[in-house]
Amino acid sequence: MSQHSSDGQRQPAIVILDFGSQYSELIARRVRETEVFSVVLGYSTSAEELRRMAPKGIILSGGPSSVYADHAPLCDPNIWNLDIPVLGVCYGMQLMVQQLGGVVEAATGKAEYGKAPLEVDDPTDLLTNVDNGSTMWMSHGDSVKALPEGFVRLAHTANTPEAAVANLQRKLYGVQFHPEVVHSTCGMALIRNFVYHVCGCDPDWTTSAFIDEAVALVRQQVGEKRVLLALSGGVDSSTLAFLLKKAIGDQLTCMFIDQGFMRKGEPEFLMDFFDRKFNIHVEYINARQRFIGKLNGITDPEEKRKIIGTEFIRVFEEESKRLGPFDYLAQGTLYPDVIESAGTNVDPKTGERVAVKIKSHHNVGGLPKDLQFKLVEPLRKLFKDEVRKVGRTLGLPEEIVRRHPFPGPGLAIRILGEVTDEKLNCLRDADLIVREEIRDAGLYHDIWQAFAVLLPVRSVGVMGDKRTYAWPIVLRCVSSEDGMTADWSRLPYDLMETISNRIVNEVKGVNRVVLDITSKPPGTIEWE
Repeated sequence: MSQHSSDGQRQPAIVILDFGSQYSELIARRVRETEVFSVVLGYSTSAEELRRMAPKGIILSGGPSSVYADHAPLCDPNIWNLDIPVLGVCYGMQLMVQQLGGVVEAATGKAEYGKAPLEVDDPTDLLTNVDNGSTMWMSHGDSVKALPEGFVRLAHTANTPEAAVANLQRKLYGVQFHPEVVHSTCGMALIRNFVYHVCGCDPDWTTSAFIDEAVALVRQQVGEKRVLLALSGGVDSSTLAFLLKKAIGDQLTCMFIDQGFMRKGEPEFLMDFFDRKFNIHVEYINARQRFIGKLNGITDPEEKRKIIGTEFIRVFEEESKRLGPFDYLAQGTLYPDVIESAGTNVDPKTGERVAVKIKSHHNVGGLPKDLQFKLVEPLRKLFKDEVRKVGRTLGLPEEIVRRHPFPGPGLAIRILGEVTDEKLNCLRDADLIVREEIRDAGLYHDIWQAFAVLLPVRSVGVMGDKRTYAWPIVLRCVSSEDGMTADWSRLPYDLMETISNRIVNEVKGVNRVVLDITSKPPGTIEWE
């Protein structure tokens, strides 16, 4: 049965405690793929708080620290006495071993990084359907030297004697590899075993169940009050518009604020799509000069985001007085936005939890203190791929559901340095060429995001026997499942050549095209 709190909010069946791993959110996503609701919390979450949440299982993430180091991040030791199954992954396994009386030391032999065949010693319980010799992804320099009392070995590798361990009676498990990454061939089998067989969870985190719950919660929260929605035309805000329309009907007013940083032709497309095709009324606000005026002379990316976010809310406040009154502001905040803005990472030197802000979101971290709206954020529990599923179920057309993500501040953060009308027009033309050629090549839906970036430097070129001194355009194409991690897309050479030739020949002010081949991490998908 699904778990809900007294206010109707769904409680997580599986809680992931984050010790600073880059894969913590990926663990949550993998659990959700089993149709079981999971969330990521900081490692310092108390046992008492976990007891109140009453999850059916707890997963301890990996992390960059060593459990025997000074200031190593530690979980509440009372967690082991909650009578809740626990799975420790890498650092999480080592922490479990150490806190329960075992020994963890630096590996005296060869550390393991990358793929390693897993030799299964006990094919039951956690390792049911995990093939002997299957590939698992290792990433560790420490090893378990002695198991706590009551623990047994479940699997090993050539360099790691204790690759998987368990106290079967207490339902405490540890693995020295990362089952959540795609490189681990039987990783999902292990996760399913823990979620279903060990924890006894039911697969009730479905798209239809989410929609029913979200509609009920919105109606409970809003009552008969009016809601104002910022509509951008992306999959997040579009899905939210359809969801809110289902929940509260004409109590919803959508507003499209044209801040001047949209892609070419998108304002016209947006108004036509919602007004004519789906009869969802959208108020169009032309605020182009207002926004670009605020960015005059601004070069710092964080400052640009905050200015745009603040101005966005200010326009909302002003227009709501004209159209309102409104009590609620609806936002398409997603789970990765919440995690990245709050931050649960760990400083490996001090062991302290640090609020790492990868970027400020105008719909999370950049809200001004005098905001006059109450927030409605029914998508804040979802990853991007889950939002797409919700959109499809609600009847959103594929042309919207499968659109590439687009940042709230728009092209302003794809222009490094100061934003000007000249640079915006240049980037719009280049970006359109990128998307046209990717789509014509039949690769649009194979790529997570494909876009252009304009750099604030000039280089020498030659066109028609004349010397040029113009901007470079960066081609950024990445493949990803949810935006939490990403790899650069290997485009065909002839496609990249066509994109480069078209941009240089058709876009005034550009004489060079370069390719970004950085993954996330260490880079981010966007440049600012």
